[in-house]
Amino acid sequence: MIDGDSPVYLRLRATIAAGILREVYGAGDQLPSVRALAAEHGANPLTVAKAYQSFQDDGYVEVRRGVGMFVLTGAAERLRIAERERFVTGQWPRIRDYIELLGLDAAQLLEPTDA
Repeated sequence: MIDGDSPVYLRLRATIAAGILREVYGAGDQLPSVRALAAEHGANPLTVAKAYQSFQDDGYVEVRRGVGMFVLTGAAERLRIAERERFVTGQWPRIRDYIELLGLDAAQLLEPTDA
């Protein structure tokens, strides 16, 4: 859950992470090129490269020189664990506090709506 005020590379990272978690990019799949992703999102290629570098640093992808960046086996599972931890320790406390501040009933928020 990255908001529009977050740095662009974090928003791009969240987009890529969602793609890996949803298995749009599975183990062994090639990620879009830096230039292609930059063009798709209207971002600077250096910003995309920074987002990709974070995945490489965390061991979710590997670079094959001259070919591209590929999702490693087990990346989705490890990424899911890391993202859950980030949510539970970083985002959830703020969300919970806001729910309490507004006097909302958490159980009601979890019920499906007729939207």
